Formats: sequence, structure tokens, C-alpha cells
Amino acid sequence: MVHFKYGIDFFSLLAESENNSTLRTIEWKDNKVIMIDQTKLPNQLVFVRYDDYNQVADAIRNLVVRGAPAIGVSGAFGLALAALQSNAETKEDLISDLKKAKQILFETRPTAVNLSWGLEQIMKVAESGNSVDELKDLVVNASKDMADKDIEINKTMGKFGAELFENNDTIMTHCNAGALATVAYGTALGVIRATKESGKNVKVIATETRPVQQGSRLTAFELKHDGFDVSLIPDTAVGYSMMNGLVNKVVVGADRIVRTGHVFNKIGTYQVATMANQHRIPFYVAAPLSTFDMETDANDVIIEMRKGTEVTGVGETKTAPDGVNVINPAFDMTPPELISGIITEKGVAKPPFDESIKKLFEANL
Repeated sequence: MVHFKYGIDFFSLLAESENNSTLRTIEWKDNKVIMIDQTKLPNQLVFVRYDDYNQVADAIRNLVVRGAPAIGVSGAFGLALAALQSNAETKEDLISDLKKAKQILFETRPTAVNLSWGLEQIMKVAESGNSVDELKDLVVNASKDMADKDIEINKTMGKFGAELFENNDTIMTHCNAGALATVAYGTALGVIRATKESGKNVKVIATETRPVQQGSRLTAFELKHDGFDVSLIPDTAVGYSMMNGLVNKVVVGADRIVRTGHVFNKIGTYQVATMANQHRIPFYVAAPLSTFDMETDANDVIIEMRKGTEVTGVGETKTAPDGVNVINPAFDMTPPELISGIITEKGVAKPPFDESIKKLFEANL
């Protein structure tokens, strides 16, 4: 693994690279995976370069890369590395090596469905290969194509979502569903970007999103560098902001959406949705179809539990007594009755979601 830094910020570089597409949150280059180490933001822009799928697995597990679409592509790139690492001489042995790598990658983040989706897509491609060399080429090219399509999907989703927002809206968002949560552009923040690009003036309120503070470290960072009027609030000020008329609408991303419209997203989303419902503020979710899980029941989704040290301290500073018990779920579930609409690349699903989501997938066939 190699670390390398730049002296200027990521979004300045991103703006410069839009025409030549040379810089992304995650990319494949010279048979290696290059990521921005998001644990270092906003203080440092550090790139990491991986040539081993186990390193990619560690990066996903330790939040070097995070956000459902981004870790889906990361999983695909991990399998591409596994294919190149393999010394197998037969297709069967190579498939066996890929299955081992798939399991290691899958176990890193069990709640976000994009990871399992990305892994499954690459395994299907691998099965179609007739030889070891052909299989390796297919896997690498399919993973690169998945990354390119992620950007196209987010921009299409943004255009659908922009129609739901008005000029001079103040939009609240939770966690980070921006460029850093995807290959580029973003889901929820992609909708906000597209709204601004359509000529509407919008302001944004970002929650800090404890305990890892993706809202303050990443979302506020992205939006400020993109020229948005963004205000940061503590998670505990959501109700205050809504009660005092500071928010018109809410849009968040998702890590998994089941066929009934139950949404699994960063812990605290349920509270934001509940407060929005209390104050009759529209609450929207933006996610690609790859985030939908049409097989699993809501009650069967595994909620990832994170380490207690994320809660008992900030960086090197302890904020809780030694030995205290910690409950630190990474995600919660927002029920469909609190959701005004789910924005996808195929349109906006509205209640009743079991019907509208099914129609989206039928249209995608």
C-alpha cells in the first residue's frame, strides 16, 4: 500500500479534472486501486494505492472509503485485484479464488447492499469467461465500466430529483451522500447539485452526523468548496431547525432500501425523518436501483455495530470514562410512512412504495 498527498484540496482538483476525468474518489489505474483516504479529510488530501484485495477490504472496513455506491465499486475493484493476484491456471481455480475474495470483501460492511450487488455483478461476468486470461480481462473491464456508470446514474438521478425542489429552498441533509460517497457527483448531494445547476437558488443545512462526523468533515467540506451556502448544525439541533422554519425539505442517501420502502441509512436518519414528519416537511431519499434489496424483509436486515471507541473519544481525546458500555449502530431504519419519495435514476417512487418500487424495476428490465 502506498500513500501520497497533494497540497491542494480534493474539490479544487475535481473541478479542474471534470473535462479530462483524471481524478475521482476511487479509480482504477495501472492495475491498482486508488482511493482518497476519507479518514484524513478535511485536514489532509491523502491518496492510497492498493494492489491487494485484502487492502481494499481493510479500506472498506475502516472507512477509508465509505458510502454505498462507492463501496460497491470498491468491492468490484477488489475482485479485479483478486483476479490479477491469482496464480490459478484453470478457470475453475480462478473462480474459486474469486469466491474467497468475495467473501472477505462482503464481510466488511454487511448493511450496505451495494457492496453485495457489486460483488455479484462481477462474479456473473467472471463466470462468462472461457479462459483464465479472458476472465481476468472481463473482470477488470467490468469493474471499470461499473465506476463510469456510477457517475452517469448519479447525474440522471439528480435531474429527476431537482424537479422536487423549489427556488430558495433550504434543504437539510444527513451524513454524506455526495461525491465522496460515490465515484463522483453524489446521490443526495447530486440532487442538490442538479437543483442548483437547473438555475434554482438553494441553501443547505448539514448535520454533523456523530460519531464519525461525516456531515461536518465531508458534506460541509464538499458543499463549501462547491460554492453552496451551507450551515452546519449538531445532530441535536434538527428539531430546533425545523420548528423555527429554517428547513423546507430534506434529502438523504441510503445504504439499503427494501421492496416495501423501508430505508436503511446512517444512524440518526430515522430521527431526522420523524422530526420532518412532525413539522410536515417533505423527506426524500436519493439512491440508485443498485441500493434496492428486493429479496430481504426489513426485519431481517443486519445492522452493523461499530467499535465503541468511535463514541468514547474524538481522535486522541477521551470523552467518556473507561469501561463504559457503548451501543454504536452504524445505521437505522426509516419506515416508508415517513418518506415522501425515493429518487432513482429511473424516476421518483411515491407511496405506496411496494407498488411504485416494483414499477421502477419493471421499467428497468
